[in-house]
Amino acid sequence: MSDGEAGTVAALVGATGGAGTTRLTVELGALLAADGRSVAVLDAAFATQGLSDYLSGRLDPDLTALLTDRREAPLEAGLVDLPLDADGGRLACCPAAAPFERLARAKSADAARRFESRIAAAADAFDHVVVDTPPVAANQSVAAVNAADRTVVVAPATTRGRDAVQRLRGRIEDIGASADAVVATRGDLSVADAALPETTAAVTAAPTCLDEGTVATAVAEVADVVFDADPSIEDGTGLLDSVGDFVPR
Repeated sequence: MSDGEAGTVAALVGATGGAGTTRLTVELGALLAADGRSVAVLDAAFATQGLSDYLSGRLDPDLTALLTDRREAPLEAGLVDLPLDADGGRLACCPAAAPFERLARAKSADAARRFESRIAAAADAFDHVVVDTPPVAANQSVAAVNAADRTVVVAPATTRGRDAVQRLRGRIEDIGASADAVVATRGDLSVADAALPETTAAVTAAPTCLDEGTVATAVAEVADVVFDADPSIEDGTGLLDSVGDFVPR
């Protein structure tokens, strides 16, 4: 966003495949929800469908259905809450979980325009919207960046990740937008505005920020970079005494 304001909607765009963007969106959403805010996470990573791994139960309709066969359904129909013990907060996810045929239709230009409308609807209903966005190479990624108030590049703390940041910045500029910040994962990068540390926890163990002080502090810095938010954390020991069970689909 050119005026520098944080806004409501952030597209977290992976600079490379496997950058850890999905996990970062879950950690960021959980931290903000634990601070009493309402957060929606929308899944533009149609190919990997990684957000669905953090959710249990039947995921129907998923986001691709809301952009194609179920386009008249309200956004709320596709939202699945992560069971956080957060006072007043909510973390609602709209994952992609679909067969290839529907994924292909959800990548069309018409579906991308509907995706922008879904993002706008989420912005009206939630305090924050985070879009898990793959590298800008498909219509839904372009739609996410176009609809976002801020575009944040997510890159692993490697030489490959650093080089990918520059390539992605150029691609974002090619579509008439700009990258507002860079977040490094699994360590730090000289070009990063914030960084998420390496962790030995399994990917689907996220969110770990609710019970690991180091991760909580790092994700709070990400929240500040992405939304100018200042979520409270407790003595470096995490935000909550307990969280709900997370069962991979």
